[in-house]
Amino acid sequence: MIVRPVRPDEYERLGEITVAAYHALPGHVHEPEYDEELRDTAAKVAAGCEVMVAVGDDGRVLGGVCFVPSADNPFHETAEPGAVTFRHLAVDPAAQGAGAGTALVMWCVDRARQLGATALAIHSTPWMTGAHRLYERFGFARDPGHDWVPVPDVPLLAFTKPL
Repeated sequence: MIVRPVRPDEYERLGEITVAAYHALPGHVHEPEYDEELRDTAAKVAAGCEVMVAVGDDGRVLGGVCFVPSADNPFHETAEPGAVTFRHLAVDPAAQGAGAGTALVMWCVDRARQLGATALAIHSTPWMTGAHRLYERFGFARDPGHDWVPVPDVPLLAFTKPL
């Protein structure tokens, strides 16, 4: 498996994977507007995010992540000063458990260090328990001071990893 930048011919597929992964979560709150944000890979790339994909040995896109390299990026979510963030981590439900999520988070940690960030942050819903375990394995800790509720019934829990 490799992690590399998403190609334009993969934008649609990554959007489909991201929506499918979020919809597969027990407790997921359906938000049509958020589905469009999840699906719109081109907008993330155009905004200056580093959108990466995990690709299997067969060339198939298994998942992706949106790395947000600076606080002035429109996709940046609340975090401590000096932190960078990532969003929309998703793995095709049919490929979960094969290491794509781990590879994508590892890439984000390495990239944040390359940029000289002081921390890496992510927000996650309470029902993303598998992701929480992944973040904890990488040394992320809950950061309740940066929790927020962007829309009713969707609390976002902050996790931060000092670098």
